[in-house]
Amino acid sequence: MMEGLRGLARQGRGYRIVTGLVCGLIPAVAAGIFDYPLRAQQAAIAPEATARTNGPRPDLRDIAERMNANTITVVTSDPPLAYASFGYDLAAVLNSGDELRILPIVSKGAYQNVRDVRFLRGVDLGFAQTNILGYYRRTGEIGDVADKLVYILKICNEEFHFIVRSDISSLEQLRGKKVNFSTPGSGNQLSLRDIFRRLGISVVEVNFVPSDGLEKLKNGEITATVMTSGKPAPLVAGLKASDGYRIVPVPFVNALQDDYLPSTLTHDDYPDLIAPGQTVETLASGTILFAYNWPKNSERYRRIDKFVQAFFSKFSEFQKPPRHEKWRQTNLAATIPGWKRFEGAEEWLVTNRDALQSITQEQFEHFLIDRRIAADRARTMSESDRNQMFEEFMKWAGERH
Repeated sequence: MMEGLRGLARQGRGYRIVTGLVCGLIPAVAAGIFDYPLRAQQAAIAPEATARTNGPRPDLRDIAERMNANTITVVTSDPPLAYASFGYDLAAVLNSGDELRILPIVSKGAYQNVRDVRFLRGVDLGFAQTNILGYYRRTGEIGDVADKLVYILKICNEEFHFIVRSDISSLEQLRGKKVNFSTPGSGNQLSLRDIFRRLGISVVEVNFVPSDGLEKLKNGEITATVMTSGKPAPLVAGLKASDGYRIVPVPFVNALQDDYLPSTLTHDDYPDLIAPGQTVETLASGTILFAYNWPKNSERYRRIDKFVQAFFSKFSEFQKPPRHEKWRQTNLAATIPGWKRFEGAEEWLVTNRDALQSITQEQFEHFLIDRRIAADRARTMSESDRNQMFEEFMKWAGERH
């Protein structure tokens, strides 16, 4: 009986082996049938692939060296703010494959940008406010910045937006209240600490990114939030007086004059927030593009100089839509008292005076538009009227630089 069971078992094993072989052969045969067109196609292209493989190979080291030699990194800000828009504009206008590439880096803003350009390997350029540079020069906390940093150009003035609910009408009412200074380590935080200290107003500092600050203000968790950005600031432009928001004015007192400028916000800047015909006085600070002061014969100097040549030569492209409106206020020749300009930029300005004259003419046309003077009327002005208008233009430009 045991022998009979063993025989059945052997038969069962044989059955399973045969079944397994058959089951294994079926998909193999099917794969061979259905895969035939694919194998035929691969066989047809094999000679071409072999030819490519056997042909000249790219010099990978040359590609890597060219990319690294012609890539410029620039530290900017959080995306809603002007520095981020400036960085995007640089890349959009100047990028040219491996010949020149602008690589914007998101950062906390001016305070961190100065430290990054000063110390961080691989960072070439940054945006900052002139009052932040003044702070570092006064404190000396990162050494002699006047010797280590150079500016490329002054772009514009950036305005401080002190945003409150409609029941607040003056900065004095913020005394003892919660005010958002933006993220820790940001230029906005440093500037606001300085401004409130100089004004002698003690507030409770809280720290949120700009969008979160507006949400906290909306919910009544804080009394004010402050942003530094070129007008019109996108986040501010979305606010409405009808929803209970207001921009509170800031007095330009003597204590602020060393590092700040007076500025105004108008209905044209924020039509849903400021009534027609009204203005709001505020503060501004100069915005610059700056670099580390590399030796003139160094590779890093060469890289930044290549950027400057391309940037200045194409600067008129930055003053057209859809680039940030603040570029239209830029005067390439504007200087920053007490600070040294990058030598390559200074040399370009000296050798391209005619180009600068053309840019100044374009800015004059923007001034006429700003004064609501139609182009056809401007063309028919008398020489004396035009000279008087040009004097007003120079004063207008001076207020911005």
